[in-house]
Amino acid sequence: MEYEPVIGIEVHTELKTRTKMFCDCLNDPDEKHPNVNICPICLAHPGTLPVANKEAVEKVILVGMALHAEIPEYSQFDRKNYFYPDLPKGYQISQYEHPLVKGGYLEFRLGDGTERHIRITRVHLEEDTGRLAHATSDKGQGTSLVDFNRAGIPLMELVTEPDIRSAEEARRFAEELQLVIRYIGASDADMEKGQMRVEANVSIRPKGTKEFGTKVELKNINSFKFVEKAVLYEIERQKKVLESGEGVIQETRGWDESKGVSVSQRINRLASDYRYFPEPDLPPLMLDQAWLSAIRARLTELPDAKRRRFAKEYELDDKTIEQFIGDRELSKYFEEVVSELAEWIGSMGDRVSRPRAIKLVASYLTTDFQKLRKETTSAVSDTLITPENFAELVALIYEDKISSAAAKQVLELMFRTGADPTDIIREKNLGQESSQEALGAIVRDVIAANEPIVAQVKSGKTNAIQALVGAAMKASGGKGNPALLRQMIENAIQ
Repeated sequence: MEYEPVIGIEVHTELKTRTKMFCDCLNDPDEKHPNVNICPICLAHPGTLPVANKEAVEKVILVGMALHAEIPEYSQFDRKNYFYPDLPKGYQISQYEHPLVKGGYLEFRLGDGTERHIRITRVHLEEDTGRLAHATSDKGQGTSLVDFNRAGIPLMELVTEPDIRSAEEARRFAEELQLVIRYIGASDADMEKGQMRVEANVSIRPKGTKEFGTKVELKNINSFKFVEKAVLYEIERQKKVLESGEGVIQETRGWDESKGVSVSQRINRLASDYRYFPEPDLPPLMLDQAWLSAIRARLTELPDAKRRRFAKEYELDDKTIEQFIGDRELSKYFEEVVSELAEWIGSMGDRVSRPRAIKLVASYLTTDFQKLRKETTSAVSDTLITPENFAELVALIYEDKISSAAAKQVLELMFRTGADPTDIIREKNLGQESSQEALGAIVRDVIAANEPIVAQVKSGKTNAIQALVGAAMKASGGKGNPALLRQMIENAIQ
């Protein structure tokens, strides 16, 4: 029997705010010392009262607006009752019946170009729990310690409709959502640091049927690669269960990345088990339209709009565009360089192809420039190369005034010193020779000295001409224009 996967995604994201959700303790995900950013409120001491973080509320609303969602005028916090050692109150302040965001959707493309439209059920705001650290002594005794630095950090939970139909779609949804969250500044959404945690609800059903199968919740997924792997594994596991004549159990399973399997953790709770009720210590949120309009005004260009603009305005290929979409600093710098290059392009008239010049900028930025950044672990904002100097370098490359090999040297020296490319070329004698008069004598000498190779070329072995070009480049001290030398050698032989 052929089965169809039915998948919904839940994403928890720690918001990037100065303080925690209900107190003024610092929200510092990089704090290494345990139990430093804590206070009586986030430790649930008797008599303490929470106060909602306005910045966190605004950021969840901003995410909702970016996802084309409804922002209700009324929202409230609720108590979600359950016990766990890292939950200091014995309950979690969350949202249930009246979340900040309802509905919405996220669109993205798969690897084959297929457009997908995934509906959002809700986005709500809650507080994060603490963190447990487990250790085993030399005598085999287990110890668990609690760090409450994370307890009370603003946590956004997004839930999708069961619209996802493959493991690849699950991964791409999570990747695109991370981009949106980062673009609007709601969170760094770093999965390695636990700032973004993805859970997948997976079921399968006979293809062509409408009734849902039994849902299994997958947790402990800490990378996009493992989102895809875990969902793929669970789909196949459920197929085997059904084909053996057994039934799938509704449960929570943890992903074991070292073994590449999911492991049963617990039977799933129902919403009624949490005994939700309105949080008595926090008033409802009445969302003023003027305030919502001010928040909407903060929306910047989102990834998909930028993707489409880059394709139309700069005529770049999909792979290059995705590199820029994934690195906002790099894409901003790219546009600054292109802007600086515009005057030179205009002055050259028909002698310059604007798309080709722009592709040169993109090529050097996404290869050699990125390599230098990686080697020095530096941000784009740290670079010593001004957009004006980068544009000047590209113009010199386009006009064949330096070779591609020399361009790499010049770019590295610019990166490390901030010097002007023309000054570097002059000081290091890296200019490329493109004068036919200067190269003519070299071509004649090379042809005269390599008669056997010339004979091979004349007999139809055209690849042999590369040996003559190499000899001419050597004779020019590496400064000859290789394309021009090849053309001149071909003409001379003919």
